[in-house]
Amino acid sequence: MALPAETAVPTSRTRHPGLALVVIAIAQLMVMLDLTIVNIALPTLQRSLGFSVASLAWVIDAYVLAFGGLLLFGGRLGDLFRRRRMLMVGVALFTLSSFAGGLASSPALLIAARMVQGLGAAIASPTALSLVVTTFPEGHARRRAMAIFAAMTAAGGASGLLLGGLLVDYVSWRWVFFVNVPIGLTLLILAPLALERGQATHSQLDVPGALLITGSMTSLVYGFVRAPEAGWGHSTTLGAFALALALLVAFFVVERRAKAPLVPLSFLQHQGRALGYAIMLLVGGAMLSLLYFLTQFLQNVMHYSPVLAGVAYLPVPVMVASTSQVVSRLVGRLGVRPFLIAGPLLVTGALATASTLHAGSHYPVVFAALVMMGLGMGLIFVPLMLNAVSVVGHGHAGLASGLLNTSQQIGGSVGLAVLVSVAASTVRHDLTGVTPTPAAQLSAQVHAFQNALHGGALAAAAAVVVAIFLPNPREAATTTDSVNASAKPA
Repeated sequence: MALPAETAVPTSRTRHPGLALVVIAIAQLMVMLDLTIVNIALPTLQRSLGFSVASLAWVIDAYVLAFGGLLLFGGRLGDLFRRRRMLMVGVALFTLSSFAGGLASSPALLIAARMVQGLGAAIASPTALSLVVTTFPEGHARRRAMAIFAAMTAAGGASGLLLGGLLVDYVSWRWVFFVNVPIGLTLLILAPLALERGQATHSQLDVPGALLITGSMTSLVYGFVRAPEAGWGHSTTLGAFALALALLVAFFVVERRAKAPLVPLSFLQHQGRALGYAIMLLVGGAMLSLLYFLTQFLQNVMHYSPVLAGVAYLPVPVMVASTSQVVSRLVGRLGVRPFLIAGPLLVTGALATASTLHAGSHYPVVFAALVMMGLGMGLIFVPLMLNAVSVVGHGHAGLASGLLNTSQQIGGSVGLAVLVSVAASTVRHDLTGVTPTPAAQLSAQVHAFQNALHGGALAAAAAVVVAIFLPNPREAATTTDSVNASAKPA
């Protein structure tokens, strides 16, 4: 079945596609870099600013909470008010808040800066991905652009650990924030030169829907983040979950009646797209849990310096970059399902392998786990992006990419919060009635790390099960056409 005319060609031709791809890729690199570059600095941050063990996770969660909660809103802003303009707004917010984070003198100021960074990322990241759809025609050019975008996603995540280690060891933890400033300023200069101005649509922004879904996602993540410290049965935790559910129900009621809904319900009724979002949700939690817990394990248990811990992660970007290029050439012939089964299987194996680490382990075990993780990520990212946005009308490209990014960020934040709770509970259980000697504390810490990664492996294994039910390529194309025909751009 032929695609609708609106999806056949990009709406935003550029005279400089190479430079446009550089700008889009660097924007994504900067956003992903910031998620992990801070990870490597967590032990130093804790000592420097006086974070408690429980509040330390907020350095990550504040960013992910704002990022995940506002992604749909940010993606839709790009659809309605010109993507180039909104990319620059997001990058500007991100750059200013990075500078403020580097100047922070207390935990509260740093967490506030991280939340504004999340807001900037929530506007920039889905807009960058939607620009791939509207700048490059469907087929080889778009798949190649998607592969580079996916490589930047993983390269930012893994290279952030290496760069963060170098900055923390040889300069200061503050430079894990300051480093974003020259990158952001460069993007703000290049974007008007590389990207077409685009056209704004005349649709209204669904403000009630945006507020409801943002409130729901934020409340959900807050409940999971709060639970390890307050307890799962605490009134604050239960109240946050109840509020999240109530706001989500209200969101669907509003969307059903809205003339220009933030999320047309046909997006969620399409089986292939909905299952793709579910896979990203589960894999996002698994991947972030490995980065968060393994980084601390390498430094606190295996006694790696921040630089050495960062170097240890190099197999990840190497494997993702090489695998993504191969996948981009094969996915057109094989479809997305084989890759979305094999990828989560490798991620499951990576977490299971990492969970065998103990105080006497050596790097070969870490290396094996990270190679599997890099291979799995390389198999997953391009097919998931293509599954989400390749045949979506350009008027909804930002929404489709926003939903995909939301799945990853909510999966990561919720998954991390749950597994932090698992780790904290393990430590409390192992030290109850025991003299807290250094040996006992080390044993409890290792046990907590292992239990947390077992939980991450279960999430990745669940993604394998979901992927089995994805439609085959011909079925996906047919149903996607029918969905697009019924969900014209606003």
